[in-house]
Amino acid sequence: MVEKRKHNSAGEGKITPYRIFSIFNTIIMLFIILITAYPVYYIVVASFSDAGALSRHVGMLWLPLKPYTLSAYETVFKNPLIASGFLNTLFVLAAGLVVNLTLTSLGAFFLTIKGPMLKNAITFMIIFTMYFSGGMIPSYLNVKSLGLMDSLWALILPGAISTTNLVIMKSSFSSIPDSLIESARLDGASYGQILMRVIVPLSKATIAVMVLYYGVSHWNSWFNASIYLRNSDKFPLQLVVRNILNLASNSAMTAGGGADEIAQLADLIKYALIVVTATPILVLYPFLQKYFVKGVMVGAIKG
Repeated sequence: MVEKRKHNSAGEGKITPYRIFSIFNTIIMLFIILITAYPVYYIVVASFSDAGALSRHVGMLWLPLKPYTLSAYETVFKNPLIASGFLNTLFVLAAGLVVNLTLTSLGAFFLTIKGPMLKNAITFMIIFTMYFSGGMIPSYLNVKSLGLMDSLWALILPGAISTTNLVIMKSSFSSIPDSLIESARLDGASYGQILMRVIVPLSKATIAVMVLYYGVSHWNSWFNASIYLRNSDKFPLQLVVRNILNLASNSAMTAGGGADEIAQLADLIKYALIVVTATPILVLYPFLQKYFVKGVMVGAIKG
């Protein structure tokens, strides 16, 4: 027994194929992390750097270039549309998530339970929209006919249900044993009680993924706002950012002798805007990450 242990301990120091693979795998993963994280790090560091020094800098950037400055952030937050854009985006995000999760859960529950008439036909019509849609002009005419023009609800109601998310949630609900639903029915529970007290508590991981999917979609959305909204006070944050970037770029191109300085400041403003708009999602993501893989896998196992 003692000899066997000595033999194993002696073998631990040898270079095995598995150890070689682990070393190369670690090196490759570290390289992938570097090329993925460095652009984000560069943007953060550059946003605190001097505009002139940054324009003259060549190569990789690891620390802010002196003299350190917050001028880009001061310029961003002095714009009154930034504050209103944040508020509008938060409203769309909060109200949109409530509408999205409620309707998606109800739709997935309807497609999961047994007994509804024409369920197969309704399922086909829902899946059909994943591959074919009316396009931009019918969507615009639909929003206009509903009286939603120049309203934040135009950014919420037309996209209240994502077919892809509905299918994922329906698959998650289908993975719950039918015996639980039947037991709840025998105890006198209504369908609403079954959904809220049985299905939803067992699908927290998938719902967390839906929050992430819908939330990122609302946070990054700007195109629909550019079509349906006319009042700049109702613009969401991403549309405000886009307009500011376009204005800064146009100012840099049309300026005279000070074009270089304006272009340098425009680059700093771009970096600061990226940091300001991306930070909330980056802060939220770690709290939902632990549910992400689990929720997607649960929704992909059984359909």
